[in-house]
Amino acid sequence: MNKLKAIFTNKDVLKKMGITILILLAFRILVWVPIPLIDVQNLTGFIKQNEFLAILNNFSGQALGNLSIMAMGISPYITASIVIQLLQMDIIPILKEWGEQGEAGKQKINRLTRIVALILAFIQSLVLLLGLGAARGGALIPRILEPKIIHYIYMALVMTAGTAVAIFIGDLITKYGIGNGTSMLIVAGIVTSLPAMVTQLWTLYIKPPAGEALDIFLFILIMVLNVAVLIGVTYLELAKRKIPIQYANVRAGRGKTDSNLPIKLNTAGVIPVIFASTILSIPLSMVGMTNQSTSSGVGYWLNQIFNYQNPIGFVLYMVLIMLFAFFYSFLMFNPESVAENLSKSNAYIPGIRPGEDTTNYISRLLFKITVLGTVYLMILAALPIVTTIIFGFKGTVAQSVTIGGTSLIIVVGVALETVNQIITQSTEQEYKRLF
Repeated sequence: MNKLKAIFTNKDVLKKMGITILILLAFRILVWVPIPLIDVQNLTGFIKQNEFLAILNNFSGQALGNLSIMAMGISPYITASIVIQLLQMDIIPILKEWGEQGEAGKQKINRLTRIVALILAFIQSLVLLLGLGAARGGALIPRILEPKIIHYIYMALVMTAGTAVAIFIGDLITKYGIGNGTSMLIVAGIVTSLPAMVTQLWTLYIKPPAGEALDIFLFILIMVLNVAVLIGVTYLELAKRKIPIQYANVRAGRGKTDSNLPIKLNTAGVIPVIFASTILSIPLSMVGMTNQSTSSGVGYWLNQIFNYQNPIGFVLYMVLIMLFAFFYSFLMFNPESVAENLSKSNAYIPGIRPGEDTTNYISRLLFKITVLGTVYLMILAALPIVTTIIFGFKGTVAQSVTIGGTSLIIVVGVALETVNQIITQSTEQEYKRLF
């Protein structure tokens, strides 16, 4: 209660929250601005029927389904950030040097990330538009009789400009709002799909001619399951293993110290699922955009292998998540680097010798934690697929109604981080008043 009182009595924090809400509202308005020259009516239905594009549409806050200038949204920037982050891991030396140069190096990396993001946005936009045009026999408005590549390039540039605006809006939230601008835009896109889910469930189970006792029970059961999964994800995202740390220059008995090295249960976050779903989606999107049949021939086998709703595709999906989870966890929490930093700080783990023994100890512990974290991640990724089969969801209902899913990790993670930032900012103001 004291923390809530501190938040709602702090004018600066309330001001930042208000600015954030206004900026997000402006972003949502842009979602409804269509791309010029494009035949919206011809393509909207196709996007909602295509499984891969429907998932992208949910993450973009329905911007892709509206064929909006914000259709690409902030996703190219996220992809670019992940790529640059991976390249900093001793792959490109200059990037590693920039990462060690403090604030000046951080600005260089941010500038490079934005450039890469805009290049990716243009390539993705152009491929998407050309694919949609090929799939539907033309993506442009009917009065353009002879579509040329220049028309597609123009529309791709408009969508790229939309990504640039999304990056700018994210920076505004980070600078003038409550922070986490990029993450807030992702969450805003995910949260906007929740009303569609509730509407679909209401129509399916409550609205006449439905509304029998079994239908009402299923509606309540699905809502309770969603709440239960949300609580479970929140608890597990907060779970961490704390390794006690002591410093060589602090004598024993000179006061209690709470220094520790925390390792999260889900160290890799949603990155393994994003990588796995991206790899699987590329062949499927090619099949969808080239109008190949999924009932025979090459299209059939590609659908069986890469569609995670089929048995072979599901197993491949789980295996990829497991591999990427271990790879990314050890990449982000490098035991050798951690052991080296402890030695430089004159710190050590009680009962463990510094150096190689510390590295081995952290590696073994991280491996055990990653096993548990990977199982949690695989269950969460499998929940929407399994529950869709159990409840018999099909078509637009299956696309709108999801129980579990990795989007929950994003929403919960951003929510927890945002709450901590708000509490920290309000607490800082309280301390300033004391002095």
